[in-house]
Amino acid sequence: MTELLTIDVSGADPRDRGRQYGEAAREPIARSVAFYAESVARATGLPWQDILDRAPAWIPVIDGYLPEILDELRGIADGSGRSFEEILVLNSRGELTRGNPFAEQAADRSTDDEGCTSFAMLQQANALGRVWAGQNWDLWDGIADTVVVLRIAQPGKPTIICHVEAGQVGRHGANSAGLALNANGLGAGFGTGLGVPGTFVRRKVLESWDMHDALDAIFGVRQSLSSNLLLTHADGFAIDVETTPGRHGWMYPTDGLLVHGNHFQSFIPPQIDQSYKPFSVDSLYRTPRVEEGLSRARVDGTTEEAVQTIVQTTMSDHFGHPNAVCQHVDPRRHELDRYSTIVSSLVDLTTGTYRLTPGLPCGNSYQAAPWNLYDGPGSEDRPHVPGPAQSLAATR
Repeated sequence: MTELLTIDVSGADPRDRGRQYGEAAREPIARSVAFYAESVARATGLPWQDILDRAPAWIPVIDGYLPEILDELRGIADGSGRSFEEILVLNSRGELTRGNPFAEQAADRSTDDEGCTSFAMLQQANALGRVWAGQNWDLWDGIADTVVVLRIAQPGKPTIICHVEAGQVGRHGANSAGLALNANGLGAGFGTGLGVPGTFVRRKVLESWDMHDALDAIFGVRQSLSSNLLLTHADGFAIDVETTPGRHGWMYPTDGLLVHGNHFQSFIPPQIDQSYKPFSVDSLYRTPRVEEGLSRARVDGTTEEAVQTIVQTTMSDHFGHPNAVCQHVDPRRHELDRYSTIVSSLVDLTTGTYRLTPGLPCGNSYQAAPWNLYDGPGSEDRPHVPGPAQSLAATR
């Protein structure tokens, strides 16, 4: 029996917030460092200590984009007993697991990347008339036991609930202003030089009060990798942005439903137009499978329970097993490259209930986090139905 660790941090001082986080997540952070010390060294060809020595090169680009977040990282290091450089690397692991980002000439790192199938379901896409957002988060099975559910309350900003790898400051989540973020890897990396790592872009999006600021956080940053960001708002709006080191592409829901996998769906960047192949070929069937499954909510999703059942059935789809919507470990892959669905999420942006399956959705039910999204600032006028506090427990 295992549980997703839930951590509640608050306060005006970023270093103190980080310290609270680091103390509560000391053990999973240690496990995460151990995993990436091996996997990042394999991906970059650099010794772990060399990576730690080079990591501070990111400090100026991060500090110029998201002030105070580096102090939060220092606090996480203080609380967890790790070095600041180790925590910085955990928050830059996306850039490091696709090759050496410190090289003068970056290679085309169109290799293994974060999986995931994300969706937005607006009012017209379900008979209940609510707004939902969610995804299957597919990642290395070796870090499944490092996932934590984090609530961040900071003055002057929306309160955030997110699920992340221990030690990270942002990934997938939603906030008290009614904005949700789900992210997928796109694989293609053709930028040169150090850009802002994706973790910090996602945190800035989650700190946004409205869709304008969230999009500004995405379009106003220089990055070195490609990543897909699906934004959903409680007022019934969703947009998917395929970000790259060059231009971005975007698309909107069809009849209230928007689904994205791990391939470019709105455009193919000109830098890779002649050579592009999806790094994750199963994305080509995962996306339509989820679209088809969730479309049943238009007629049958008349209650909260019915919508939840439709989503769970859809996100448990095993077509193409083990490389399916519900991804299981493929033993043919190297042990450091074995992926699985480590969490499935379902966020009701109308009521504020944040649900997660600890592990595979085919074997674990969605459980509500112990907080409601709209318990934080910025939601005073938004009605909601608080969900019950439940243990995020599952059998693995």
